[in-house]
Amino acid sequence: MNDARSPLIVIGAGPMGLAAAYYAAKAGRRVTVLEAGDRVGGMAAHFDFDGLSIERFYHFCCLSDLDTLSLLDELGMGDAMNWRRTTMGYFADGGLHDWGDPVSLLKFPGMNLFEKIRYGVQAFYSTKRNDWARLDQISARDWFIGWCGRSVYDRMWRPLMELKFYELADEISAAWMWQRIKRLGNSRKSLFEERLGYIEGGSEALMKAIAAAIRSMGGDIRLNAPVKRILIEEDVLQGVALADGETIVAQDVISTAPTPVVVEMLADAPESLSAPYRAIRNIGVVCVMLKLKRQVSPHFWVNIADPSVEIPGIVEFSNLRPVGKTVVYVPFYMPQTNPKFGRDDEAFLDEAMRAVQLVNPSISDDDILATHVGRLRHAQPICEVGFADMIPPAQTPVRGLQIADTCFYYPEDRGVSESIKFARGMAEAAADTTDATRSA
Repeated sequence: MNDARSPLIVIGAGPMGLAAAYYAAKAGRRVTVLEAGDRVGGMAAHFDFDGLSIERFYHFCCLSDLDTLSLLDELGMGDAMNWRRTTMGYFADGGLHDWGDPVSLLKFPGMNLFEKIRYGVQAFYSTKRNDWARLDQISARDWFIGWCGRSVYDRMWRPLMELKFYELADEISAAWMWQRIKRLGNSRKSLFEERLGYIEGGSEALMKAIAAAIRSMGGDIRLNAPVKRILIEEDVLQGVALADGETIVAQDVISTAPTPVVVEMLADAPESLSAPYRAIRNIGVVCVMLKLKRQVSPHFWVNIADPSVEIPGIVEFSNLRPVGKTVVYVPFYMPQTNPKFGRDDEAFLDEAMRAVQLVNPSISDDDILATHVGRLRHAQPICEVGFADMIPPAQTPVRGLQIADTCFYYPEDRGVSESIKFARGMAEAAADTTDATRSA
């Protein structure tokens, strides 16, 4: 019989997987986390970047990230969050302009006053809006054009959308874009002051603290342990099979792997079970990191709309978290089928430096202290129009099997706090299943 100490397998040791395991262990479950990689954290994991421990893919916190703050408090890390004033820039028409507040909008070139008012009203209303059902049924493109007009969309939004989603740009849901605007727009002390946060020691500090808490409650975290199959016989969950041939028997499994990986793990399951995950598309990312001698700009994020570089923006992470030197992330998102995705590292490094030098022409190759190129094939779900109806329940038709990744809390975009919140719900559902089985 399934009881509170029966094994619960959690697939994936990213923020969602670790949080699910933590809350399940708190509820008394015996937890084993299986992680394909060599460290915990997923996209929030750190690596050694020329002597600096830092995230492989940039992360930041917003004032609305209440679940992250709550978990930090619970782990005795309540004082680890640091809030800083941050700013945004926009490179257009051959120059870098301040962006992200009413004064910057009024000063921005290339839009008339009426267009600026429409743009500002849309942004402000988005921060106050809560109902997103209608936005799920229209594209971001049509939403922006409806509010701001075609010329503003073509100038301000289309370059950013097309350089992230390419041929899929016109399919992206307005709800997904609205939530991004709302989250950042509400992370402010005032209309004129943005506030973002970072965890002392980086995201790794939280990931390691969660992992330590899991182990202290008797849980096990196994690294370099990729799951090959989720084992199901006659609609009954049997456990998981690892890539090395080991089989782990379990009546409860929570998978937090990306949906394309889930499809592979369900290769032996009925098509009806894997079909919803197969329908969810993902794009990849090649993320260039640069350590430089000098600051590029005063901004945390700089949007770029310039035909000379195919990059929607750069993130000057050291303008949020002090790390001693200037650290810049240059993310190249794109479908894996794009020919550019297969380019070598040098091609991406060259283009990243062109973007940096576009923003600040005084930066030269002599300013480069270190470089790194990271790649993920499944980095960003495509949240298309009508995406809410595409997401299946986390609890699958197979008793004891829950499946979710970062797109399951749509319209919110990928984030540590959102993952923690969703994971807590899955852990509670696993406890409810156990209770129901015990009382049957």
